[in-house]
Formats: sequence, structure tokens, C-alpha cells
Amino acid sequence: AELDENNIVVNVLVVNNEDTVDGNGDESEAVGIAFLQNLFGQDKKYKQTSYNANFRKNYAGIGYEYKPTEDAFVFQPFPSWIYNSSTVEYEPPIPRPDG
Repeated sequence: AELDENNIVVNVLVVNNEDTVDGNGDESEAVGIAFLQNLFGQDKKYKQTSYNANFRKNYAGIGYEYKPTEDAFVFQPFPSWIYNSSTVEYEPPIPRPDG
């Protein structure tokens, strides 16, 4: 996922697994980032996301925010929703009623 200066996802790019493998044959986010920076410029900021792996909380979509402290991608569906760092989710300002 390409991030802007505010850690908002502005583009989601697909990188072949073979372009993310280090010299030991292990997948490396740093290798994938270097691959993208070689293609699109060193000034771009990227974070790995995956359809198949459940890491960084959510698959990064355009408009999602990357939270470095939680190492997670989150989406704020409405401006009034409030970020909860304990649940790593945006929540409505008024809780849903029980029942």
C-alpha cells in the first residue's frame, strides 16, 4: 500500500511474491518496498498488506489510514466516528443499543 504524508492509503499495488524474497529465500517487506521504490521513486512510502494474511488488522484499501503505533490499517467510515486504540477500530459516537 502506498501511503501519503498523513499515512493515508492512496494506492494499492500488487507485487509478485518472488519480488519480495531476500537472499535467504524469506519473504521480506523491506525487499518489496525497495522493489517498488526502484520502480516509482525513493520518495514514496509503502507498507505491506495482503489479501491472504491476517496481519495489520485489515487489508489496506484506498482511504484507509495506517496507524504505526498499532501497526494496523483502519478505516474511518464517518468523520464523527472516534478511534479506539484498544480495539484498533473507529467506533460510532453513540454506542449501538443492546438487543
